[in-house]
Amino acid sequence: MLWRAIAFCLFVALVAAPSAYADESFVIGVMNDESGPYADLAGPGSVEMARMAIEDFGGKVLGKPIELLVADHQNKVDLGLQIARQWYDERGAKAIFDITNSGVALAIQDLAKARNRLVIFDSASSSDLTGKACSPNGVQWNADNWSNGVALMRLLIQQKLDSFFFITADYAFGASLEADARDAITKAGGTVVGGVRSPLNTADFSSYLIAAQDSKAKVIVFAITGADVSNAIKQANEFKLAPAQYLATPITYLSDVNALGLDVAHDLTFMQSWYWDLNDQTRAFAKRFYDRRQRMPNDNQVALYSSVRHYLEAVAKAGTDEAGAVTAAMQQAPIHDIFTDSGTVRADGRVLYDRYLMRVKPPADSKYPWDYLAVVAKIPAAEAFRPPGAGGCTLGTH
Repeated sequence: MLWRAIAFCLFVALVAAPSAYADESFVIGVMNDESGPYADLAGPGSVEMARMAIEDFGGKVLGKPIELLVADHQNKVDLGLQIARQWYDERGAKAIFDITNSGVALAIQDLAKARNRLVIFDSASSSDLTGKACSPNGVQWNADNWSNGVALMRLLIQQKLDSFFFITADYAFGASLEADARDAITKAGGTVVGGVRSPLNTADFSSYLIAAQDSKAKVIVFAITGADVSNAIKQANEFKLAPAQYLATPITYLSDVNALGLDVAHDLTFMQSWYWDLNDQTRAFAKRFYDRRQRMPNDNQVALYSSVRHYLEAVAKAGTDEAGAVTAAMQQAPIHDIFTDSGTVRADGRVLYDRYLMRVKPPADSKYPWDYLAVVAKIPAAEAFRPPGAGGCTLGTH
């Protein structure tokens, strides 16, 4: 715990220290989990992606050098809000990116609206961010729980895997993911036979796995992510739950597969927004990141690169950092970059693009390092995301 306390003090010092550029710099920030259970799926890798985006953009906007702030919210809502207030109010930050934790994200969404600044979510996945809690000052770049959960639930029911038990993260993210998945299950004719809630950063999932096994559900849905999902799947493998029960992991990243290893993760099926080995362009981009971090990027991290670039381009086009003008410029411009060939920003803040249903390869099919995933199907944007207004947001529906 001591090293985490030291790291926190360093981050607070960074947040509170006067800017070297003062009014001469253009300030943006990346806030996420730098050292906890979500550090692999975002963390320092996402910060590196922000640096790459700033470098590729040219390092300046509106004639000012771009200054990047970084902080670890430690998955604490009050700490995340404290940092965001300091960044918006004292450091003059125009936009905050990433966030990771949905509870922190929902709180900062309200703050950004009150301050008329922007917050762009690259790894916070609650569907409420562009649903009932939507805001003209919030944009959700990587996929939400609806997009990740609905297609997978429909696919499983089509395969006659039609009874489900949930192991769900006990905070806003898990509640949102389970609600979206349950709705899809009900509409497709499946049944939910039970579920349990697991605290963030759970080390021992044995009691939850025994309850899932005893339920006799055909599918165990792990509505958790990051280090928690890796731990849970490893322990489910030790309990030998599969193949008698299918293990569904709607929120899974390349970093999770790497942590699990193909011997454990093979045949897991889930949605992805981007994969490093899709084509020559994605491979070349991934190699740049690998040279810096010695690992391949996941789709959250490349979403962050895309969002920072698109935001800076919109600032330059609008000729101002005013949130409303920049948001309008972001919505008007198509997104054509390494993340997507044909993305758009919808009025409710939801970013739309084609996605991929992917399956983890068995060890024998992996031919080189990080060769983990195979494309099962490409899902068009119109099917990959919830229709406008369906989640309770009225932005753009009038």
